[in-house]
Amino acid sequence: MGMSVGSSSEEDEVVSTINTTPLVDVMLVLLIIFLITIPVVNYSIAVDLPKERNEVRESKPENIVVTVDAKGGIYWFDARVAHTDQLVERLKKIAVMDPQPEVHIRGDLTAQYDSVGRIVYACQRAGISKIAFITEPPVRG
Repeated sequence: MGMSVGSSSEEDEVVSTINTTPLVDVMLVLLIIFLITIPVVNYSIAVDLPKERNEVRESKPENIVVTVDAKGGIYWFDARVAHTDQLVERLKKIAVMDPQPEVHIRGDLTAQYDSVGRIVYACQRAGISKIAFITEPPVRG
């Protein structure tokens, strides 16, 4: 029975690997804790959560739709309006109604701001109190 007291080259090498056994033990304990606590958190109180939905808003028949095309032309529903003064006269007839209908403005993407601004100003001159802008919803996905 002999014992080696001297140093050998194999034993003096530095171990450069990490011992992962404690890490695995800690991860297993955390996994067990999460598996136990998550069902309690999710199902402790029964509630009906709201669902997300994107509703397309359509104009009511009594609402007025004024459209501006790319060249600045003004349309009352589908009929072309020659001047903003003519638009103001039509809007004045609508402004006295009770309840007053909304004016929905559909402006072309490439239309000048000035042409849309003239419609807003015409609504203001006629006494229209509710103006809305119609846009397209963003593409999802």
